Amino acid sequence: MDDILNPENEGDLQDQIEEVEALSSIYGDEWCVIDEASRIFCIKISNDLEEPQLTACLQTILPPDYPSAAPPIYQINAAWLRGLERTKLANSLEDLYVQHVGESILYLWVEKIREFLVEKSQSSETVDQPEKVNMTAEEDVDEEEEDIPDYRTLKLNTENAHMFMHHENGEEVPLIKHGSTITDRRSTFQPHLAPLVTPRQVKMVLEKLYENKKIASATHNIYAYRIYCEDKHSFLQDCEDDGETAAGGRLLHLLQILDVHNVLVVVSRWYGGILLGPDRFKHINNCARNILVEEGYTASTDDATKSGAKTKRPKSKKTK
Repeated sequence: MDDILNPENEGDLQDQIEEVEALSSIYGDEWCVIDEASRIFCIKISNDLEEPQLTACLQTILPPDYPSAAPPIYQINAAWLRGLERTKLANSLEDLYVQHVGESILYLWVEKIREFLVEKSQSSETVDQPEKVNMTAEEDVDEEEEDIPDYRTLKLNTENAHMFMHHENGEEVPLIKHGSTITDRRSTFQPHLAPLVTPRQVKMVLEKLYENKKIASATHNIYAYRIYCEDKHSFLQDCEDDGETAAGGRLLHLLQILDVHNVLVVVSRWYGGILLGPDRFKHINNCARNILVEEGYTASTDDATKSGAKTKRPKSKKTK
């Protein structure tokens, strides 16, 4: 991001600063600074501020030449948004940018997405929810699915789509570490860990993991992540059960009580045909704790007990 300091980008940087200050004032807690230096921001949008039924998360990266010569790089995370509806929303955002080239566009994008959510909630259509797969006999299907973010980037199909090409296409996938397995009654559990600073990297890591046929064939790939937001001293976090009901929430709770951040933990489970009951949650969390200790994200239980020290964070991931 060194280009931000070039004199020719000073005007754009000032425009960005003013736009971010305005959006923070307008949207309050819904607006989150993910990484100030890299100009990465996120806002939660709902169809109704008091009783939201539909929500979406707009993640943006502001390039050095925005708004004068380039659009924001962006993703919309919403599990229910797919197919023609996704394309329709993508096209509407692109049309807005074309109509306002050279201007700050984020407020218009946010309100366009909110308008889309309102129209969707008022329609008679039923919101599609992600289907659970690879269910075993010991899981119960929740009556109501949680709204799980969808980290696929919007695909733009019009003639101006080239304006939205991702600058970070050449970015390397965060380094993934694989932990030791735990086996109990023919079920096997293995943890995987990767450092990250944006939700987009969750998608990158998961895609890389699924390139491994063994991991892709796991009965469940449960994950949770926490990302520290510098401006609010708070966390952007989420989890996924992948069919192992309540496992994702328990894994996220573990990350919270260990006070770790800027990390994604995935636990793969290969079901062995014998029900484990509550023991499966113990194995999932033990796997996660072990790899967090191995990679230096937290002190081991023995060390913490002896020293009375709080959990530590990796030096390379500290935030001011």
